[in-house]
Amino acid sequence: MTVESTAARKTTRRSSGTKRTASASTSTTKKTSTRAEAVATEPELVQLLTPEGERVQHPDYDIDLSAEELRGLYRDMVLSRRFDAEATALQRQGELGLWASLLGQEAAQIGSGRALRDDDYVFPTYREHAVAWCRGVDPTNLLGMFRGVNNGGWDPSTNNFHLYTIVLGSQTLHATGYAMGVAKDGADSAVIAYFGDGASSQGDVNESFVFSAVYNAPVVFFCQNNQWAISEPIEKQTRVPLYQRAAGFGFPGVRVDGNDVLACLAVTRSALERARRGEGPTLIEAYTYRMAAHTTSDDPTKYRRDEEREAWEAKDPIQRLKTYMENEGHADAAFFEELETESEALGKHVREVVRAMPVPEHMAIFDNVYADGHALVDEERAQFAAYQASFEGGEAE
Repeated sequence: MTVESTAARKTTRRSSGTKRTASASTSTTKKTSTRAEAVATEPELVQLLTPEGERVQHPDYDIDLSAEELRGLYRDMVLSRRFDAEATALQRQGELGLWASLLGQEAAQIGSGRALRDDDYVFPTYREHAVAWCRGVDPTNLLGMFRGVNNGGWDPSTNNFHLYTIVLGSQTLHATGYAMGVAKDGADSAVIAYFGDGASSQGDVNESFVFSAVYNAPVVFFCQNNQWAISEPIEKQTRVPLYQRAAGFGFPGVRVDGNDVLACLAVTRSALERARRGEGPTLIEAYTYRMAAHTTSDDPTKYRRDEEREAWEAKDPIQRLKTYMENEGHADAAFFEELETESEALGKHVREVVRAMPVPEHMAIFDNVYADGHALVDEERAQFAAYQASFEGGEAE
């Protein structure tokens, strides 16, 4: 079973870079009005493919892709969505403890991920499954952590793709420090840090902006503004568009249509090249939408309206590229049929691998917390062992 991205099929990965060059109803109405006003005043974003699948030009970020390259982007988005759907189903069936879906954010992740060179380094959060796909990480490895059988099932140095970070925003500090090191080494590699709109409010992210600007670090901050920080809407998180924050730190920011894979590819590629030229950081705000729940532990129907999701579904990143490819003759029916077959095979493969994973050792969570042990961890281990033993047939260890 092939589990490689389209790009990974064609390239040999490099390990290092080259040298540098009121009432409830009233409250609801007010909330709806505020949100509508916020949308109405949103600034323009970089877009190369409209929601209707029409190709448009941009004076600063236009790109020219072959039919094969377009099919590759489409294939990666389709397979990423299929993998994500299978993971969601596995969580609902009790095979995973939790899952953070990327549904709706495929273009932002595939476009930015495909802009990277092999020697670039990625610091993800916990939702960048499609970026991991672009970096050649076996998708079943991602599920090991969510099943609890490991703490991240891949070697970051193999794919230049760091382990998932659950703590919000901390990876931006790691990325900035790593980028400063890359610059000191004299390499022309770039670093990219992913985070969401909610994490943009974290102190870590703002500290990263300060240090990366002052030290001119070759880092790209890629914020996927999916409109919701769990149940908190974006208009309650900021009074200005997120990309405009970069100006206050002294580096450029740009907003891109996060459901447009072509625009995401072009804008990220440009920001990475800027970093390689020694011109410092860039903040990219990919304006997109989280169609699913924040994670499988919450229910979005409790905090957002169906109409909102339906409006974003009309901007679906996969459908718009498909429409464009069909209209322009860049793909035929055979291509889509073969991809559907490949998609189903991927889902079957993921399901089989996950179900074959061993049952996690329930006491292993206490291992490797400290190299030399810790009294508090020992106490917690004992309490948990006693709790497990309290069940009928339970064992202390």
